[in-house]
Amino acid sequence: MTTPSGHTEAIAATRVIGTSVYNTEGDSIGSVEDVMLDKMSNGIMFAVIGFGGFLGMGEKYHAIPWASLDYDPEKGGYVVPFTKDQLKAAPAYSIKELTGADGEAARDASFEYYHIKPYWH
Repeated sequence: MTTPSGHTEAIAATRVIGTSVYNTEGDSIGSVEDVMLDKMSNGIMFAVIGFGGFLGMGEKYHAIPWASLDYDPEKGGYVVPFTKDQLKAAPAYSIKELTGADGEAARDASFEYYHIKPYWH
């Protein structure tokens, strides 16, 4: 089955991790470092997007609601409907913070910040 934009519904996590992510202006903003799974609802909580840093030093991680990523085959990456300024001001975390409290703190802050309807409601 395909999504409204013509993509398949299923994808292996290994194909997602490492994929470039672009903002609405077409600028590369980072890449998918990981995906956080909600074991209780069998859904994806959020994509972990790495922004900046060099060789793992100073890297900031953002929890981006999975539903906001749209794959663009021409770019070979995901596009998020957020501006550069929105992304710069977004909550940033360490990997430990992203997974703390079962990921719920980062998830909740992310969905609230980006004004995405929570999938768990």
